Amino acid sequence: MSQSKPSLDSATIRILDLLQQNAERSISELAEATGLSASPCWRRVNDLKESGVIKGTVALVDAPSLGLAVNVFVQVSLKQQDRQSLDIFNAAIRTKPEIVECYLMTGEADYMLRVVVEDLAKFQALVVDFLTLIPGVANIRSSFALSQIKYTTALPTEHLKGKGA
Repeated sequence: MSQSKPSLDSATIRILDLLQQNAERSISELAEATGLSASPCWRRVNDLKESGVIKGTVALVDAPSLGLAVNVFVQVSLKQQDRQSLDIFNAAIRTKPEIVECYLMTGEADYMLRVVVEDLAKFQALVVDFLTLIPGVANIRSSFALSQIKYTTALPTEHLKGKGA
């Protein structure tokens, strides 16, 4: 991976915005939308990938379509926040695909997890048979999402406009 970040001029930012909306856009579609020819557009996309600005391309799958109807936010507090306790917790969390997000936090809880499962029984099993058994876990608090109001994987780029070349 290249060390230098690409120039984030207005055309490159537009390419990022378009790819965040639909990563299946062709180079010709991107070129037309940005006013570039195909070759410079391809180079910019390639530079974004090589520099790590674009980390990968994935398919966004609808959770309810897969029978994953329960979306839970879980706050976890540890008995102590030393390196060993954090490492043990981090390693354990990475083993569970139903834990789709995990953040080390400031505030009351040490971690915030987002869990997606089929039903309450699956969530109960995750808590009882997994989370409570991780060494160092002191407290677990859960909040169930009733409905999703907003969801996006697109990062904002407005703050970059006017900073590029």
